Amino acid sequence: MELTIFDHSQGKLSEQQKALAKDLLAKAATKLNLPANAELSLTLVRNPEMKDLNRKYRGVDRATDVISFAINDDQDFAVPAELKDELPMDLGDLFISLDKVQEQALFLGHSEEREFGFLLVHGFLHLNGYDHEKPADEAKMFKLQEEILTAYGLTR
Repeated sequence: MELTIFDHSQGKLSEQQKALAKDLLAKAATKLNLPANAELSLTLVRNPEMKDLNRKYRGVDRATDVISFAINDDQDFAVPAELKDELPMDLGDLFISLDKVQEQALFLGHSEEREFGFLLVHGFLHLNGYDHEKPADEAKMFKLQEEILTAYGLTR
């Protein structure tokens, strides 16, 4: 899987976090049996930028931790069979607030690594059609989330 990382966090993104993002999302892609040509972008921001995104796209005037923009959400586009293996499978874009990673890790009493990993996997699952609007969907998504995090070694 191809991951492109954009750092708009004003120096808060560490090399360890970059490596964690690449490794963990590769493990998640394998768990979901995604093709090798799957790709997505990850943009790391601070709370002010996340607040702007949340207001603009969700109508909520506060910073949030992760926002997912799935490429297939609003598309009715079928790739011709003969091109499926050649074209990359673009999953979409993830935005994570590194300020929220710190705040929530402190509040929840676990490591920033665990919180960052949780938000990566949570957003990644949204890009792949999972949601938690209904109790049954929430149970399915959260179970898969924990399986991926535990397999990677990011337990609570």
